[in-house]
Amino acid sequence: MGAADETHDTDAASDAYRALLERSEKLTDVQMASMALGWDQRVMMPGGGTPARAGQLSTLSGLGHELLVDDEVGGWLEELDSVDLNERQAAVVRELRREYDRSAEVPAELVERLAAHQAETQQVWQEAKAADDFERFAPALEELIDLHRERAAAIDPDANPYRVLYEDSLPYLPLETVEGIFDELREGLVPLIETIEAGGRELPSPFRDPEYTYDEDDQMALSQEVVDLLGYPREHGRLDTAPHPFMSGNQFDARITTRFREHDPIDALMATIHEFGHASYQLGLPKEKYGNPLGASLSSGVHESQSRFWENHIGRTRAFWELFLPTMKAQFPHLEDVTVDEAYAAVNRIYPENLIRVEADELTYHLHIILRCEIDRAFVEGDLDVAEIPETWNGKMDDYLGVVPETDTDGCLQDTHWSYGFAAFQGYTVGSVLAAQLDAAIREDLDVDGLIREGEFEPLWEWMTEHVHRHGQRYPTEELIEVATGEPLTAEYFLEYVEPKYGELYDLENY
Repeated sequence: MGAADETHDTDAASDAYRALLERSEKLTDVQMASMALGWDQRVMMPGGGTPARAGQLSTLSGLGHELLVDDEVGGWLEELDSVDLNERQAAVVRELRREYDRSAEVPAELVERLAAHQAETQQVWQEAKAADDFERFAPALEELIDLHRERAAAIDPDANPYRVLYEDSLPYLPLETVEGIFDELREGLVPLIETIEAGGRELPSPFRDPEYTYDEDDQMALSQEVVDLLGYPREHGRLDTAPHPFMSGNQFDARITTRFREHDPIDALMATIHEFGHASYQLGLPKEKYGNPLGASLSSGVHESQSRFWENHIGRTRAFWELFLPTMKAQFPHLEDVTVDEAYAAVNRIYPENLIRVEADELTYHLHIILRCEIDRAFVEGDLDVAEIPETWNGKMDDYLGVVPETDTDGCLQDTHWSYGFAAFQGYTVGSVLAAQLDAAIREDLDVDGLIREGEFEPLWEWMTEHVHRHGQRYPTEELIEVATGEPLTAEYFLEYVEPKYGELYDLENY
């Protein structure tokens, strides 16, 4: 599909380029098969299936590795060094060369061991989290970090392993750039949060009710309602539950998951909208480019910009609650007296005492990310032993948020990420910052709140597809951001968005 289309689009495509595209399609098919098996393991597979699933994923990873690092691929890339390529062809070759260069020195045996251990660790994490038993997870985690360090050393034996792994999730966006954004957010968010807390104003919380149990079937029905409203195409996706919400798929099949809290339906609702945002990116990628980099998403940071845009800049607006509150009341009649202002305030209320990242408000969310990045880096670089993680986690929660989890389930076991990889948490904050920058840009072109009030979400999705999705990996990250917004990545728009918003919500004089 992708190979024929890409060579048809250009007259200068060489035999080497055509062969490289065909190989890319085969590699993509193997990767998508692995993704489908990973989705099944996290959503539907019985726990006893783990040994076989680990073997299956190991075999597929080995096959994919062989397809990528085959001597023919190196030969085609070398031949293309002297071929005059157009911009899109050059982007395809750039991305495939990057994959090849980051894989060529990694032994196939290590690739297979890593894939098998990730599958096993995922199951161990689920069991450890359910049992509140970090010691059950620790040996698998220690073996996993050793495998990732070994892989990092194979990619670049002279580089810091954390930097090598960081480039898996945020290519083309220097770590120093992200650290500068983190510094700006600390300077802006910590005083804002402290001012809110010092003011003592309590926003309404009509949805959180320890005396009322929200039935999971009713919550699932509400999540189905919201994705239907946003335009999620059922012929290209499905909504299920998982211990940790996630999205998995491609432009033909993008599946999402959510999870429920019995005393607060907003967490599941926002998680569902968040994962819909991820799916919108996958489904917005050009279908005719499936199988090559022009039909693949760019990075975790860009992906998170889409989920955070839909979650925060759509789902947490007053306009959205003018539209959606009647649906909420129809599903839960005891909320009949809740007003739009109360609903808007409730979904934006800050909860510094909250322990769970995926349930955090827009402001304290980034403190959760910062503490994870600090622990993650210390662990990867060998400055933190696995046994020290729970105590370190709790100490940083106390330092940053003034709250200490009573269990590891609500602490260092809450995220699934360490069951498969490291050095990726920065993507969440990069995504939030970019979402605000994209929101500012889209509001120059469209009456966003007016469209939300009318339930017209297609123009918003089309704008994102035009400015972000359709490019696939055509541009490196920083260049894509400038193409989409007209400016380099900056924290300015995020701070300009949250400061007046929360200043109004909490009646703050200086914001």
